[in-house]
Amino acid sequence: MQILITFRYQNTSTGDPTIEATMAQPGDPARNFSLKDQNDKTFDLYEQAGKRVLLSFHPLAWTEFCAAQMRSLEEHRETLTSLNCVPVGISVDSVPCKRAWARSLSVQNTPLLCDFWPHGAVAQKYGIFRDENGFSERANIIVDEKQRVIFIRIYPVHSVPDIEEIITFLKQ
Repeated sequence: MQILITFRYQNTSTGDPTIEATMAQPGDPARNFSLKDQNDKTFDLYEQAGKRVLLSFHPLAWTEFCAAQMRSLEEHRETLTSLNCVPVGISVDSVPCKRAWARSLSVQNTPLLCDFWPHGAVAQKYGIFRDENGFSERANIIVDEKQRVIFIRIYPVHSVPDIEEIITFLKQ
């Protein structure tokens, strides 16, 4: 396991400045969720047991850096799959939005999950929701075959995560 970044932040969504939400850490049990993808198909994290899952959070569809991040997942899908890893993109956008965006990006095989309602609930479960912006951090989280977080990394919002970093980690 590798800890790349750890921090706590004030949870302003509760309105109580004394309550803190903790970001998921390597070694933590994965926090299950079910979300619809761009094709209105349900993706359930716990149904992926026995495989590793790359949860690639991006702030918003239709933005340059997010587009590059999702194209990278699609372009490296075969490599990730060969490493027993299911890549998914996640943002607060709706199913119709993600459907149109996936078409515009030619993303056909990578699920683009909609953390739309309750707004950002999965990002909040993992402690990476940016209350002040209404979207998630740009982050990659890897869940292992036994449903444990083994990798988490937060990236600057105006950047594209290095997919080679993920591939190298998965090969270890």
